Amino acid sequence: MQSFEAGERIVNYGGERISKAESLRRCEAGNPYIFALDDRWDLDGNRPDNPARFFNHSCQPNCEAQLEDGEIWIVALRDIRPGEELSFDYGYSLEEYQGHPCRCGAPGCCGYIVAERFREAVAQQEAGFPSDCMLRPA
Repeated sequence: MQSFEAGERIVNYGGERISKAESLRRCEAGNPYIFALDDRWDLDGNRPDNPARFFNHSCQPNCEAQLEDGEIWIVALRDIRPGEELSFDYGYSLEEYQGHPCRCGAPGCCGYIVAERFREAVAQQEAGFPSDCMLRPA
């Protein structure tokens, strides 16, 4: 068991660099381990030597994925104690969000794995408010 300090790199999210077309094909085949790199390339982390593919999602994660020089690193957001589960926000879009339920149990969890910026909208929609009547900041 190991501890990590805030800002420390924990592990590289390794994988195969693939085109957007290949990424779409693999996603449609059920591969959940793909990260977007840029407008042209994605990274398929579905390989045995990538332990980061098993990190769970949390709406209050202790890690985040950072893109640095074409590589994805999982970095500690805060100090992490030995034995504490490592998690990051998967940051899914609103597209088909209902197919990705979240069971992290964190305060503020809307019940679905979506990026933080979408959680309030999803919570309001799930509560029965139409999305076009939501208040927006000025």
